[in-house]
Amino acid sequence: MIISVASGKGGTGKTTIAVNLALSIDEDMQFLDCDVEEPNAHIFLKPKIRETKRVYIPVPEIDEEKCTYCGKCREVCAYNAIAVMKGTEGRKGSVLVFANLCHGCGSCAYFCPEGAIKEVNKEIGEIEMGNVGSIQFIHGRLNIGEAMAPPIIRQIKKHINPTRTVVIDAPPGTSCPVVETIKRSDFCLLVTEPTPFGLNDLMLAVEVLRKLKVPFGVVINRSDLGDEKTDKYCKNQNIPILMRIPFKKEIAMAYSKGEPIVKAFPEYRKEFAILYKWIAEQTT
Repeated sequence: MIISVASGKGGTGKTTIAVNLALSIDEDMQFLDCDVEEPNAHIFLKPKIRETKRVYIPVPEIDEEKCTYCGKCREVCAYNAIAVMKGTEGRKGSVLVFANLCHGCGSCAYFCPEGAIKEVNKEIGEIEMGNVGSIQFIHGRLNIGEAMAPPIIRQIKKHINPTRTVVIDAPPGTSCPVVETIKRSDFCLLVTEPTPFGLNDLMLAVEVLRKLKVPFGVVINRSDLGDEKTDKYCKNQNIPILMRIPFKKEIAMAYSKGEPIVKAFPEYRKEFAILYKWIAEQTT
């Protein structure tokens, strides 16, 4: 079973929920941190990293001795990563490749009629693998200045162990990295807070999950702050609210020290275990 933990916005406590859920599952499990632009689950889980792998994407390299500047590569590139300037009388043409826009799909090389394009690897980040007791831990890290998070997320998800329960910490928001992370999950927990911004972004996340046809429920963090509009929205949309975590100074202090809730306050372990049991019953 694959459980993704997501949120429409940053700062709702998504990683907190993912980490504490993982620590409350009394069986072999796997934790994947797919928030590759700013992974932080390791701060709480403190894994022993045993292996590091570099992540590359293929980007085009033009052989201008073969290129006729026909523009076919520019036409097939969906991301505008190639610009072609045809030559004029007495002047040679030119091809510009914008590697930061390239998604590594390979269309330009495949459709080039002259075979003037080959693909070369460009490093965009890394993934690290290790253990936290019996938990298999994997996270990724996008290189500074790079924009393509989905290729690293795909590399992380290739290591999913189908014999284990998997908890995935998704990136915040509703953009491509989030979709890449939560698709093919068995269930998704949406973490929100009872504020106008939290509700607005929760509604966006709900729309994404419904299009992906991934079943989901809501966890309300800092539940005693804000207003009741989030509760009313969930009730009107028939969205189950599966857990509420109140705002407590002691929880915030433990978080600031990198200490999971279930270790600082063991009584919460039972609540997260009940949450997991409910999800397991819904997905079987």
